[in-house]
Amino acid sequence: MGVEIIDMVQLAHQEKRRKVIFNTPRCHAWVHYYPNPGEKDDMHCHNADQTFYVIDGECTMHFPDGGKAVMKPGMVATITGGSFYQLENSGDGPMIMMGNRSGPSEAIQHINYELRKDIKKLSKEELERANIPHVAMQTRD
Repeated sequence: MGVEIIDMVQLAHQEKRRKVIFNTPRCHAWVHYYPNPGEKDDMHCHNADQTFYVIDGECTMHFPDGGKAVMKPGMVATITGGSFYQLENSGDGPMIMMGNRSGPSEAIQHINYELRKDIKKLSKEELERANIPHVAMQTRD
């Protein structure tokens, strides 16, 4: 189908996890769902440009230099590939965001800041030893 309409809030609450909603050779998109306040992923970057649009809740983006930016519904972050960041649910309920990235999802690397390795290529045992947050592990799906 050339056009599909998706209720992102309904999908997020139904799936309760990261869910790819669109994937072509030129672009892919997904819904991010962080159910619990304080939940965060690892400090990381990707090998492609991307955007995050906050739909519900609050997201704090942390950066390696100690800086941070708070995003509320209606706000968007544009991220150049290779730029490190960490996402945190800093609200008082679930955080729902839509992400878009250039290229197909299969071609995307998830480079952990501390390891400087693509966690998509690490075993579950290696991820646990490195203490990679559960939310970051969802990118392996």
